[in-house]
Amino acid sequence: MTWSIIAKDDTTGQIGIAVATRFFAVGARVPFIVAGHGGIATQALVNPYYGIDGAALLRDGRHPREIVQLLTAADPGRESRQVHILDRNGQIAAHTGHDCIDWCGHLEGQGFSIAGNMLAGPQVLNETANAFLANSTLPFARRLIAAMQAGEAAGGDKRGRQSAALVIHGKEEWAELDLRVDDHADPLAELERLESVSRKHWAVFRQFMPTRENPAGITDRATIDAGIAAALANQT
Repeated sequence: MTWSIIAKDDTTGQIGIAVATRFFAVGARVPFIVAGHGGIATQALVNPYYGIDGAALLRDGRHPREIVQLLTAADPGRESRQVHILDRNGQIAAHTGHDCIDWCGHLEGQGFSIAGNMLAGPQVLNETANAFLANSTLPFARRLIAAMQAGEAAGGDKRGRQSAALVIHGKEEWAELDLRVDDHADPLAELERLESVSRKHWAVFRQFMPTRENPAGITDRATIDAGIAAALANQT
């Protein structure tokens, strides 16, 4: 009942996941990213432990193929699950259980993995991939959204639309972008709007936040306010 893309941005090294479905609050259950290691999307009849336990295995440096094998071997309900994984080296693995509802399947490319179930057809994944490749000059977040919008235009979730999410991590453990549309008539359009809003304030503010290299971050409010004002001036 979902399709998602996991990708690595070659320019920044960021890992991102975008996902959409006809179900409530998809961003709360499907995407998992481990900064510096990779991403996991667990879907169909979601098993959250695929994301939780898979994230721990990614941190241990396990190959995605081994992670999928370990997760599914421990799950008696694996034939109703779908999961795909992309690690920091671009290695990919996926599982689609025999009981997942058609159309269901997986597509992998250079630096990206796409999987879905309960879709209008294979064209959903194909068009998602084509748009991701065609929009390589877009900033990473907008590139992921454009890819999902192309998949939706090709039929998307065959039941309709309800929620969408976009998560992007850089080198820090906290997300550089974490957007959720939990219940909306046009969730990908709303996701696109939220991403645009994020560029006006959050994308500027996050440069002042604590990092592992600078645990205090920037706490001088005058400096923060001046930085935000300058960024807003440049956007007009």
